[in-house]
Amino acid sequence: MPEARKSIEVAAALVFRGGRLLIAQRHRKAHLGGLWEFPGGKKENGEAWEDCVARELREELGIEVDVGCLDASISPDYPEKSVHLKFFLCRWLSNEPRTLGCSDFRWVNKLELGAYEFPEADAQLLEELRLNEEWWRP
Repeated sequence: MPEARKSIEVAAALVFRGGRLLIAQRHRKAHLGGLWEFPGGKKENGEAWEDCVARELREELGIEVDVGCLDASISPDYPEKSVHLKFFLCRWLSNEPRTLGCSDFRWVNKLELGAYEFPEADAQLLEELRLNEEWWRP
């Protein structure tokens, strides 16, 4: 009998500041290592999605954010796991980002975003980011 694939829930943030979006690079040895992502992480059992986003940004980058509305969700399947990923619009509040749980980070503008390689599952959200002028307004 085949083993059931693991299913995980992940919350990620679209953090804008001054017309720039915060992106983070995954550690090389991590799943999808070296690719860029929207910062966030695994939701703990019983944890609210919004609390997960705030906690993960604190742990991964050392920043404080105001978690806003749910903007999008995707559910990519990988050979070893299934992921349910929810994206929240967040407002940066305090602390400059640091590489606490990622290998690098960048504040990028809309034109620079295309120069970074993201997981294939993020393609639709990346397209929405390219088309949505309002999010990028400082």
